[in-house]
Amino acid sequence: MQIVENKIKKDSKIAVLAGGMSSEAEVSMRSGKGCFEALKRLGYSNAELVVVDENIAEVLKQGKFEYAYNALHGKYGEDGCVQGILEILQIPYSGCGVMASSVCMNKEYTKRILSTCEDIPLIKSVFVRKGDDVIEKTKNLKYPLITKPVCEGSSFGMTKVNTPDELEKAYIEAVKYNDDVLIEEYLVGVCATVGVLENDGKPFATEILELRPKNEWYDYEAKYTKGMTEFILPAELSADMTKRVKDIAIKAYEIAGCSGVSRVDFLIVDGVPYVLEINTSPGMTETSDLPAQALAMGITYDELVQLILNSVGLNK
Repeated sequence: MQIVENKIKKDSKIAVLAGGMSSEAEVSMRSGKGCFEALKRLGYSNAELVVVDENIAEVLKQGKFEYAYNALHGKYGEDGCVQGILEILQIPYSGCGVMASSVCMNKEYTKRILSTCEDIPLIKSVFVRKGDDVIEKTKNLKYPLITKPVCEGSSFGMTKVNTPDELEKAYIEAVKYNDDVLIEEYLVGVCATVGVLENDGKPFATEILELRPKNEWYDYEAKYTKGMTEFILPAELSADMTKRVKDIAIKAYEIAGCSGVSRVDFLIVDGVPYVLEINTSPGMTETSDLPAQALAMGITYDELVQLILNSVGLNK
């Protein structure tokens, strides 16, 4: 692939935002360090790794940064908050804008928006707010279920529920992270994920990565521990299913208003590719999905970082 050059000068001062104040801060530091080192190799000599805390606005102002490369994950970094700060400071940044970041961080609102498109399959679920009767809300769902905090990443707070007796405990675990909880029917199928990037303003899907976790499902340990998940690249899917998954990923990306980068997660059950969620700031660690997906289609890690950097200023 011929990557279209951006207009950012090599001596521009770029803040690589990493760390942050979410439960994913450690993963973000690993992502940020990798992206920072890649920018240096690409010749962006004034790139700096900036560890994000509550003083980030003042740090960015004092540092007189021209651009921001967002390597944050989770709350405050992937949910529109830091994007809003950057908008106020008028610092162009990579990745998705305020609206798409906010919507996609919330699994429930993501599903509501995607449900407006008949071509995007979604698993049956309910949205449980604080104070709701969780047993009553889930009475029309089939067990087993899986509980998810609506605004959390890296599988934090997720629990598989086999019987109604286990539901209350799982719900309490989820609300440790968010007051609102998404409860879905637990289906067994092919776990797959596909990146969506842009080149010269045109979205394209990466190769599809099939994930075979050694744990029962793709939890935090499986995501970030080497050897805990078998990666199949490209996924062992038919040509028709491969095309369908990629088409749905791009459609979901566009409907949600994403820009620059995302990763769309799927569960393929009995020939139906269900969209699970959209990640607007995918991991960029040595074990993350997106770099592996990109590499499978010939895009190196440094080229991937360049593609994401090219999205700076396009996320209005």
